[in-house]
Parts: sequence; structure tokens; C-alpha cells
Amino acid sequence: MSTSIVQFRVDDDLKEEASVVFEKLGIDLSTALRMFLKRAVLENGIPFPMTLQRDYDATAAVKAVKAMNDEASANGTSDMSLDEINAEISRCRADRKKD
Repeated sequence: MSTSIVQFRVDDDLKEEASVVFEKLGIDLSTALRMFLKRAVLENGIPFPMTLQRDYDATAAVKAVKAMNDEASANGTSDMSLDEINAEISRCRADRKKD
């Protein structure tokens, strides 16, 4: 198999930082780049996710929490401790098994 030389420009600091990372992994920069190219061929694309972060809108979650809080207040259960909640769940499950 013949080989080719691939050249590209990269910032000196980036090259040095990447080389340090790869050295800690026991490989050199050239090996890491060959690994990237081989993986790209296997994946038939970029071998890692390339996505943009979505802006998270918590409006729906906040509304849901407020609705649950309102319902708990209306039912008189908003001040229950975790132990009391678990006991209530156990009682409900036991009642279901009886039916």
C-alpha cells in the first residue's frame, strides 16, 4: 500500500496541547490523526457528534412544577415528609392488591 503526505495548518498552541494529550495516551500526533481518519471511514462521517446546543426553555417545566405544587396544596399533601409520602404509596399499593 502506498502512502501519502497530508499537510494542514493548525495553531501552534493547539498542536502542543493536543500532543500532550496524545502523549499521555501513549500515541503521537500522527497516530492520533490516522486513528481519526480510519474512524471517519468506518463511521462514514465525522466520528463524533457534531451538534449545536439548543437553548433550553424551562417554561413548561416550571409550569408543571407549579401545577403539582398547587394540586398538593389543594389536597393537603404539600407538607408531607418523604417518609409520609412513601407510607401513603405503600398503603395505596396494598389496597390495590386487595381488590
